[in-house]
This record gives sequence, C-alpha cells and structure tokens, in this order.
Amino acid sequence: MNDFPEPKLVKANGVSLALYEADGDPDRNRPPLILVHGWPEIAFSWANQIAALSNAGFRVIALDLKGFGKSDAPAEVGLYDMEHLTGDLEGVLEAIGAEQAIFCGHDWGGAIVWGMAQWRPERVAGVISLCTPLSPRPPTAPISIVKKRLSDKHYFVQFQEPDVPEALFESDIEKFFRMSFRGPAPREKWPALIPAVYDIPGRFKAKQLTTDAGIVIPEEMIGVYIEAYQQSGFKGGINLYRNIDRNWALMEGRDEIVRAPSLWIGAALDLFLPPETADGMERFVPDLEKHVVEGSGHWIMWEKPAEVNALVTDWLKRKFYL
Repeated sequence: MNDFPEPKLVKANGVSLALYEADGDPDRNRPPLILVHGWPEIAFSWANQIAALSNAGFRVIALDLKGFGKSDAPAEVGLYDMEHLTGDLEGVLEAIGAEQAIFCGHDWGGAIVWGMAQWRPERVAGVISLCTPLSPRPPTAPISIVKKRLSDKHYFVQFQEPDVPEALFESDIEKFFRMSFRGPAPREKWPALIPAVYDIPGRFKAKQLTTDAGIVIPEEMIGVYIEAYQQSGFKGGINLYRNIDRNWALMEGRDEIVRAPSLWIGAALDLFLPPETADGMERFVPDLEKHVVEGSGHWIMWEKPAEVNALVTDWLKRKFYL
C-alpha cells in the first residue's frame, strides 16, 4: 500500500482536513468522487479502492474526517453533528473547486453521505453507501430505543459518557484494532453473540474477540492505525455517537427523501448493519440500486475489495460517463 496518496491539508468549514487524491479525470469530465470513512477507520480504509476508482476515470479524494488521522480534532462535541459534518464536506468541495461530487461512505461515512444528500442536496451528484442503509427518522430519540432493545451495555449508549470510552481504547490502541478488525461470524452463530457483541468497551476490557477469525486487514497495516490514533486520539470519532440524538432532533421537519442517484452495497455477514436493515429504502431513495456481497462482514472494503470495486465502478460508468 505504499502507493497511497500523500496527504494535502486544506481549510474547510473552519478546520484543517487531510485529503488524499488520485486524479483520474484531469479534464474534469465527471464529478469528483469523495470517499468518507467510518469508525474506527481513517482515509486509509480506502487503500484498496482509490487506485481502482481513479483508473476508472474519476478524480478520487479520500479524507480523514474531522477528529481522525491527520485532520484537526477539536474536542467540542457539537462540532460533530450532521450540520457541521456536511458543512465540512461542502468546505472540501469549495477547497477543490467543485460544485458537486459523488459521495461514497462506509459505516458512519455512509450515514454522513446520506446526510449530505438530505442537508445539502444541491452539492450531491450521487451517493454510494457501503453497509449503511438510509433509515427513516424514528418516532423517539434513537439512544433510548437502543437502550430499550439492546440494553445499556450497547456501545451507542456507553459512548454517551464523556471521556471514558476514548480513555479506555487509548490505553492499548493495538489491542483495540486487533479486536475490532476481525473476520465475520457465520449467521448461525449470531443469536449467541447478540447482544453481548455490541458491548465493545466490555469486550475490550475482557479481551474478548468478536469471532475466532483472523484480522481482515494485512498484518503490516495495524501500524498505520496505531500511528493515526496516537495522533488523533479516539475522542473525535466517539463524538459522532454523542450526536446521534442531536442529529435526530435536527432532522425534525426536514425532507428525508434522497433524490440523487444512489447505490447501496451491503455485506451478507455484517453483524452490525445486516442487509435486511436496508429493506424498504426505496421509499426514501427513489433512484436506488442495491447489491449484497456474499461472504463479507462489516469491513467490506478490506474483505472483498475486488467485488466492491467492480460494483462501484460499474455503477459509476453507467451513471456518470458522458
């Protein structure tokens, strides 16, 4: 992965963000493609995608979100709500001189790119979400729903506590990533894993792995994550979860329909975002194409890069080639 682009720091929405660019469209025939990682990832999570998508004829830009990697990591919780996060992406567009982009996200990045299409639709040429469906706004605050359905040990709930989870994970960053980046459990084992598998702090303390499968990223890449999180810490990423209820409140009265052409790719063995959670998305995303990658867990870009790249490039060529 030594060919991963070098970072370029730009000012966007009042913060410095690290961009990693591979320009496969120097003539600007198509909108740029902006890759948005999730938690606990960084821009490097797209290491298997950025060259393939650039070679398909797109200007590809992966970024470290605010709070991650080489980007600024302000501590204020409110700076990580959807209004600010989509404002950061709009600032990236201004920094690169683009009116619109195709936004591709995974995990939290998926939630953010759906949010971009709802909050700032005029800046969105298309949406690609890996694993993360667009869910309708629930009738009550989401954290209370998670607590009722899956207990107060669910990491969404535990992450609401100030300072504690980030201090825990920062105590042994390597252990955290070796615990997190595991291969998927077969479906028949899911009932025995739920809900305890969602107690991420508890499993970290107990040194309990999600599955017996090995790590899905190359062994030598663990150091990339350790170095990144030694610089950024975990606070910015966990602040995303501290805004779940705030984002719910901010969406009240907003149009939830995503009108941009959209692609959703699920992972058949994703225990955290199972493909069935995308059922009915067509009500909110009229121009939607859906696929499920068999044999993959949540870390789909690492586990099934060839399949992901093929699905994404095929859709991009059909939708955006002139």
